[in-house]
Amino acid sequence: MNTITVPKYPLIWSLFSLRLSISIVFVLWTLNKFLNPVSTARTFEAFYGFSAMSEALSFILGGIQALIVICFLVGFKKRLSIGAILIMHIISTLVSYERYLDPFTSPNLLFFAGWPMLAGLLTLYLLRDYDTKFSIEHGVKT
Repeated sequence: MNTITVPKYPLIWSLFSLRLSISIVFVLWTLNKFLNPVSTARTFEAFYGFSAMSEALSFILGGIQALIVICFLVGFKKRLSIGAILIMHIISTLVSYERYLDPFTSPNLLFFAGWPMLAGLLTLYLLRDYDTKFSIEHGVKT
């Protein structure tokens, strides 16, 4: 395996900034499940074909997602928490494929912001052992 030397502080601060910024998005998506379960139901019906979303189910999904997002934010069980967030985002990005086919119809262009976030999550997953800034699980010593 080829190795490179990367300065410690730019690496750990970059990975932390990815984790923090992605957490902000997921916190908002999670809060939406509690504050606007009707929106959650519409989203699940439009993108996943699931029309039986009740308020209670929205709260349950929100609770599960909240636990995962908190673990992700604090860097706990990174393989699982980053992996779970990555899988959630892969699914939400791929089910939106029709939006990418017609990018200039509003609001479809906004969906393209999901791709850099997906790349950021993949980066975090691959470099999770180096994501040590404000992380409960410290990984390798940098």
